[in-house]
Amino acid sequence: MTTSIHINGSEVIISFAGHLDTATSAEANAKINRELDKAGVIDVLTIDASRLEYISSSGLRILLSLAKRHKNFCVTDVQPQVYEVLETTGFTKIMKVERAMRILSIDGCRLIGIGGVGKVYRLDGDTIIKVFRKGTTMEEVRREITLSKEAFVLGMPTAISFDVVKVEPQTEGETECFGLVYELLKTNTLSTYLKQHPDKLDKYARKYADLFKQMHEIEVPEGGNVPSALEHERQQIEQIRHYFPEKNIDMMLGILNHIPEGNRLLHLDMQSKNIMVQDGELMLIDMGEISYGHPMLDLGHAYSAMVSLIGDYEKTIGMPRELGQQLFHKAMTYYFEEGNGEWNKKEVMAQIDVISCIRNFSWLSLSDSFPEAIIEECKAVFEERVAKRYDYIMEVCKTMRK
Repeated sequence: MTTSIHINGSEVIISFAGHLDTATSAEANAKINRELDKAGVIDVLTIDASRLEYISSSGLRILLSLAKRHKNFCVTDVQPQVYEVLETTGFTKIMKVERAMRILSIDGCRLIGIGGVGKVYRLDGDTIIKVFRKGTTMEEVRREITLSKEAFVLGMPTAISFDVVKVEPQTEGETECFGLVYELLKTNTLSTYLKQHPDKLDKYARKYADLFKQMHEIEVPEGGNVPSALEHERQQIEQIRHYFPEKNIDMMLGILNHIPEGNRLLHLDMQSKNIMVQDGELMLIDMGEISYGHPMLDLGHAYSAMVSLIGDYEKTIGMPRELGQQLFHKAMTYYFEEGNGEWNKKEVMAQIDVISCIRNFSWLSLSDSFPEAIIEECKAVFEERVAKRYDYIMEVCKTMRK
């Protein structure tokens, strides 16, 4: 039995390996008390139980004592045999305990989607897995699960993950990534479906529009877990300051400041690879950016992916650019025309285009591992799409308050 203690400022991780029983608990407890006394103020105390094989009542008393002394206390990566003991004794109800995650391999699995924060693979005929980019934290994974459940409860057709796993690295030297497993029977992404059935474009453009409208009709109640879309966008702009000069950041913030506030449910990444076709109906699978705000912000985000995407369109979206653009423009016709009477198509599409000028670049905040070539391409495109036509953009922004 070994006990390791790692102190990083006010955060402490205690790792147990082997059997924490009567023979080893006294020594482990003495070492813990000695090191914690020297640590000073402790804000977060975590027990790493990934190598703990057995725990007896004397070991349980150590956990209980630490949980009482430290408010932010958690036992993580608990193996099945130890978790069973903690559950049977009721410890899972009085302290935060996290099971060890299954480790899955995606070798040989078909890639069916690529997004800003990860990739989606089909594991088998019944399940798919979203694999997050390296560097994604468990807190970010939990946030996506929470937002998915919020959207589901509010009435959106959303796939809910039934398992959080670790995914084996595909390349030597890489680390494990987190993954979310979903059960989706007989499904394809909307991109794949339309690539195989281009004659169904009009039918699914209408369904795509209806999905937007269904989401935008939902009013998000105050005080929930769903964050503000404008604040989310502002934070993303701030996170890419190291890529762009100050004047470019100010331009993006200038556009953002003209977008009206709102309380409607937004997806912020409703492109065709984040939508599954199941039994002829559409279902969302990527809910990491769910927020509330004005619907035009959602449409601008979708435009940035479906129409003005920077990079390899077919690899990212999963269909030829021309087909994706047709899908979006047809969907916007259905979105605005049906039930809304006359609409100024030129003005509205100009607004959506201008809003997309934020997302075209703010998506770089989603990861620190984008290829340098993509970053340089974004910088070059900024000059053409934003800097050189900023006066025009500001004129369009003046119409947004309508």
